[in-house]
Amino acid sequence: MTTNAELLRQLPSVEKLLNRPELTDLASDVERSVISRCAAEVLDQLRGSILSGQDNPRCFAETEGKLRLDLNALADDVARKVHATVSCGMRRVVNATGVIIHTNLGRSVLPKEAIEAVVTAASGYSNLEYELGQGMRSKRWKHVVEPLQALSGAEDALVVNNNAAAVLLCLNTLAPGREVIVSRGELVEIGGSFRMPDVMSASGAVLREVGSTNKTKLADYERAITDDTALILKVHTSNYRIVGFTEDVPVQQLSVLSKRYNLPFMVDLGSGLLAGEQSLAMPDGLRIDEPVVRDVVTAGADVVTFSADKLLGASQAGIIVGRSDYVERAAANQLARALRIDKLSLAALDATLGLYVRWPTRFAEFIPTLSMLTASVNELSVRAEEIRASLQNVLGSDFEVGVEPGYSKAGGGSMPLLELPTVLVSVSSSKMSADAIERALRLAEVPVITRIAEQKVLIDPRTLLEDDIEPLVDAFRVAAANEDR
Repeated sequence: MTTNAELLRQLPSVEKLLNRPELTDLASDVERSVISRCAAEVLDQLRGSILSGQDNPRCFAETEGKLRLDLNALADDVARKVHATVSCGMRRVVNATGVIIHTNLGRSVLPKEAIEAVVTAASGYSNLEYELGQGMRSKRWKHVVEPLQALSGAEDALVVNNNAAAVLLCLNTLAPGREVIVSRGELVEIGGSFRMPDVMSASGAVLREVGSTNKTKLADYERAITDDTALILKVHTSNYRIVGFTEDVPVQQLSVLSKRYNLPFMVDLGSGLLAGEQSLAMPDGLRIDEPVVRDVVTAGADVVTFSADKLLGASQAGIIVGRSDYVERAAANQLARALRIDKLSLAALDATLGLYVRWPTRFAEFIPTLSMLTASVNELSVRAEEIRASLQNVLGSDFEVGVEPGYSKAGGGSMPLLELPTVLVSVSSSKMSADAIERALRLAEVPVITRIAEQKVLIDPRTLLEDDIEPLVDAFRVAAANEDR
């Protein structure tokens, strides 16, 4: 038996470890001080595991009844630590889940034109807050006001960093210290446990709930109006639906009520669908169960807020459209500076809105979120068969690869009841569990994120991009090669 003291004596000094060829080769790409710090941390961790009495400390192997330090393995550990330290934490992944607007995976994939606009804005100076015609300072969001006016039918527009910020800014502008009337059935919670009542509280507004969870009538709103009422708010429940014995008040009726009492009327749409069924053709007889921004503005909402990185298909941003006087007040609020959109997100949004304006009947072809949403079962069947054949070529006889019907989801808190028919590629193995395959794919050089059902790993071609197929197949090839390890 090897004692702890004998194990500790085998540990090299940091300097000796740095002279290993595995680490000297790193010195051309990483400063020596960084490698030295990583080596010290790995040695400290190994020393700690020995002192804690761990039976088989890392990097030790049994030889002739004694545990011997494997210096190659130790140097490899340090090299991995260096790479992890200097590498970017955010990595490209392959989304094979079939969830289009996957919040954990970055929501909407940007159009090619938006990516080019981001690169242009990032690689040099720009007219971000400069009016070239007048030669003077301007407001950054002015770049997207005209397209948002054209697409929404609103008088004015303002853009901040996300929709929660848009709601917060509008409430703080229109109702600080005063009551905001909202239906009890619309007190939504969005991702990360952020709730409408809490956002309202942070804004300084006072929540006045009306109605019940499943039924709210126009009279409920009217009875709640007092001298302390500042705003009527309607929240679209974009990430859930209440069905059955239900009733809510349409936008148009709330608009009439608000005007009767000279109150501003605000609608938080959340998902932000800019185009209706007349210009966004859904396949396979499906219907879009989402309000369109222009329709809500036309119905009489004074202020409308929505996200840019959901059904709009652009970068993260919160968009405010509506009456000029209310939008101008929000823009003048001191919070607007703290909540403003950054130049790269603005560049991507500007380019994406340009696709809607330039191609009013074809924009879905150029916006990945919308092209995924509108892909037909026939298209997906062809893709699935191509993927199945590619995987069959690299996987051995221990793997079974097939295709089967399934459903995709919009995701991102949008259209929760919509199930998009798809064709899935299924993979199972007689030697690897579905969990083991999923883990191997997730830890691949280019991580592949899948889902599991009935002990099969499922791949949905709906959310696969053109250049995802090669890393997808390669991840399966590596997983199969390591199945016995």
